Amino acid sequence: MNVLVNAGPWLAVPPPGYGGIENVVATLVPALRERGVRVVLATVGSSTLEADEHISVFPEGQFAHLQKPYNQVMGLAHAHQTRLAAELRGRDDIDLVHDHLEVVGPAVLSALGGPPVLHTLHWDLRKHHEFYSAFPQSIAVNGVSHSQLARAPQALREAALGAIHLATPLADQDVRVERGEHLVVMGRVCGLKGQHIAARVCQKLGLPLVLAGPVSGLNSPAELEAVAQDPGHPLHGHPDVRYFVERVTPYLDGDLTRWVGSVGGAERDGLYASARASLFPIQWDEPGGTAVVEALALGVPPIGLRRGCLPEIIEHGRTGFLADTEEELAEWVLRVDELDPEECRREARRRFSPAVMADRYLELYERARRR
Repeated sequence: MNVLVNAGPWLAVPPPGYGGIENVVATLVPALRERGVRVVLATVGSSTLEADEHISVFPEGQFAHLQKPYNQVMGLAHAHQTRLAAELRGRDDIDLVHDHLEVVGPAVLSALGGPPVLHTLHWDLRKHHEFYSAFPQSIAVNGVSHSQLARAPQALREAALGAIHLATPLADQDVRVERGEHLVVMGRVCGLKGQHIAARVCQKLGLPLVLAGPVSGLNSPAELEAVAQDPGHPLHGHPDVRYFVERVTPYLDGDLTRWVGSVGGAERDGLYASARASLFPIQWDEPGGTAVVEALALGVPPIGLRRGCLPEIIEHGRTGFLADTEEELAEWVLRVDELDPEECRREARRRFSPAVMADRYLELYERARRR
């Protein structure tokens, strides 16, 4: 099978730091190629992921431009997708397009015709109501959780072939470090992730907490401080920056509660794997839960609020704890030692390895080709 995987123009694959969709693509493509799939990767020039072919318009990721007004950036996704469309018009050997580009991907591909398309939905499906309510039925889609699809408009559900949970290469590794006492929240810092709740809970319990992840693309305390002190900076009034300054900063003392910015590679894995538990006090219906899957793979028991995909990923009392309130969350934190880290690792290997995800996608590729 010859598959064109469209990662979009926003970040390199794999991304240098934070990057949800690009990390998913970087996890999936090697497993597909191991199964004999030939992959043409539509991405940006700085991507280093091995594929059989690369196509791109931009030499670097365009993510930083997304903070600009829409009328200045609306051509970026379309320039990328136009290049992809030209590729499809010029060849007849592509069996399927696996698309990951929000809205612009299915809009252009449905108008183009051509090979079958499977479009993966990575985001909150309450967005783009008008588009999703009249979704083109020539495009097949999949969700990243069943709870995500359950909230989709009817037309989108009718186009759905099912849900495939996200995976992590960490499920195939054995990262072992000395277990510490700190708890961790890993991921983009914003109100939806609820870092302020994690900080409040840990402060009340007297437990050390490390927050790791970018704030509106700002990767270090120094970068964030510069933006916070400059009212003229384009990111000064960004909702995520305001959230951090107003809701999270009051809990930061540099000792019990710390924000370390973005971390990657071995440093990130070590910080995560050495945690006593990972917290997910999410304030929205999380669609995919990459960080939850990574925590399980590293043997770090996840404790979160019972929302979105978390009940699909965490088995309460065996591989983590689920709470309905902040008070209950705090109670489960105190009982985290009842959970077996090895059970978390076994569950990740069984359900969230790249091989499992690739096999599921191959099933959906065949179904999309038969539609």
